[in-house]
Amino acid sequence: MDRGRSGGHAQAVELGRRRHPERPAGPARGGPHRSRRAAARSRAAGMTGSAESAPLAGRVAAHLAVRGRPAQGERVVVALSGGLDSLVLLHLLRFAPELPRVDVVAAHFDHRMRAESGADARWVAGLTRAWGVPLEIGAATAPIASEEAARDARYAFLDSTRARVDARWIVTAHHADDQAETVLFRVARGTGLQGMRGIPARRGPLLRPLLPFWRAELEAYARAARLDPNPDPSNADPRFARNVIRAELLPRMEAAVAPGSRRALVRLARLAAREERGWREVVDGVLAAAVLERDADRIVVAAPVLLGYGSAVRARVLRALVRALGATLDEVGTRVAGEFTRSASSGRSCALTGGVVLSREFDRLVLSRGAHPHAPEAALEIDGASAGEGRFEMGGRRWAASWSLDPLPRGEPFACSRLPFPLRFRGRRPGDRIRLSYGSKKLKKLLGEARIPLSERERLPVLVDGEGQVLWVPGVARRAGTEPAPGEPALHLSVGDGGTV
Repeated sequence: MDRGRSGGHAQAVELGRRRHPERPAGPARGGPHRSRRAAARSRAAGMTGSAESAPLAGRVAAHLAVRGRPAQGERVVVALSGGLDSLVLLHLLRFAPELPRVDVVAAHFDHRMRAESGADARWVAGLTRAWGVPLEIGAATAPIASEEAARDARYAFLDSTRARVDARWIVTAHHADDQAETVLFRVARGTGLQGMRGIPARRGPLLRPLLPFWRAELEAYARAARLDPNPDPSNADPRFARNVIRAELLPRMEAAVAPGSRRALVRLARLAAREERGWREVVDGVLAAAVLERDADRIVVAAPVLLGYGSAVRARVLRALVRALGATLDEVGTRVAGEFTRSASSGRSCALTGGVVLSREFDRLVLSRGAHPHAPEAALEIDGASAGEGRFEMGGRRWAASWSLDPLPRGEPFACSRLPFPLRFRGRRPGDRIRLSYGSKKLKKLLGEARIPLSERERLPVLVDGEGQVLWVPGVARRAGTEPAPGEPALHLSVGDGGTV
C-alpha cells in the first residue's frame, strides 16, 4: 500500500478542489511530462487495457458485486498518493468497464515530510487532469514525523473531503501484501485476537476493494495498462518499521523459515476475524442478560450475572462496556477492572481510563462517565396548600411532581396544619436527618439500610419544609407526625420518574 508521504504531528490544511471537466479517453503515461505520442498511446491503452489486465478487473468486479458496494452511480473519494497501488485503484474505478460506473473524486494529502513533496501534488494534479478526475488536495501545516501521525492526518483529510464533496465512500488501495505486513507487525508487538484481524475490508464509510488481491497482481495490471506511477522514496526508508518488514523480514521468512508466510498471515487474519465475530455474539448475549440500565453516561450491570461467566468472557464484556462510554481499556486496565468486579465489596469504586468510574453497589456494578451536576438548592418549590405540578432534575435524573388538596394516585398525604411552607424538593446533603416513629436517623444510614445504591442516592429527591426539616424521601421514608387525622385537610403529593436527562 502507498502510505503517502509520511512523516510529525500536524493539522491538515486543504488547498482546494481542482475539477477537470475534460474527460479524455485514458491516462497519460508518466503524468504531464511525457511526449504527445506517448500520451496518445497511453490514452488508448487506458481506454482498452489488454488481456493481461482483464483478469484483475474482472475479479475486482466480482468481489465488489458480492459486497454490493460501491454501487452504480455512487460518489467515491479515492485516496491517491500517486504510487502504484493507488494509481491502479483509480484506473480501475475510472476506466475498467467491468466495474460499476461510479463518480470518482481523487484526494491527495501532502504530509510535508520531504522537500520535494510539493512536486508529488503537482504530479497528481497533472495526472487527474489528464484522466478527467476531480481532485482535492490537502497538506499538513508542518512536517509530520511519525507514521501514526501521518495516518491520522491523512484520514482526517479524507473524512473531511468525503463530507465536503458529499461522497458515499472513501476507498483506499490496501492489498493482501499490506494485510500480511500488518498482521506480522502486530503479532511482533504482542497483539491479541482483535489485532490479528489485520486491516478490515470495511470500516464505516471506508472501503478497501483491493484487499483480497496481491501486489504482484496490481503490478501486472499496471504493466498491461501502461501505468507509470510516481514512486514514494519514503517506502524504502528503513527508519519505518513497515519498510523493514516488507523489504527484509517477510522475504527472509518466505525463503528460509516458512514458505508461503504471506498467505499464511492473510489466512490468520481471516481466522481471527471469524473468531472475533463469534466473540461478539457471546458478548452481545451477556450484555443483553446482564445490563439493567443504560444511558449515555451510565451503565448498570447485574453483578451475579456477569460473575457467572469465566474471566475471559468478563474481560471482553468489561471492555465493551467501557467502550460504550467512549473509552478504551488496555491490558492493565482490563486486569484491574476484572479484579475489582470479582472481589470489590459494596460501596467501593475504582477509576478506569477516560474518566470512567467502576463502582460496586450491592449486587450491581455501575460504570459511569464523569460526574453528574450537583443538585440545585431548590429544585422545585411549593408555595402553599394548593394544586400544582412541576418537573425538576436531580443528579442527572428528571422527576415529575404533582400536588393537590384531593387524593392523588400513589400520592402521599401530609397534614396542612403541620407543614411550614414553602416546601422544597432538593438533593440530599451531608448531615440530613429524618424523624421516624422510633427516633431520628441520618439519611445516609437510612438509604444504606434500604439498599439504595450509591449512584442512586444522589438522584433521589428530598422534600423539606420551610424550616429545613426533612419531610419525605419518596419511596423510602416520611417524617413521623405529618400524617393527617381523619377529615383533616391534607396536601397530597405524588412524585414519579420524569425520564433520564
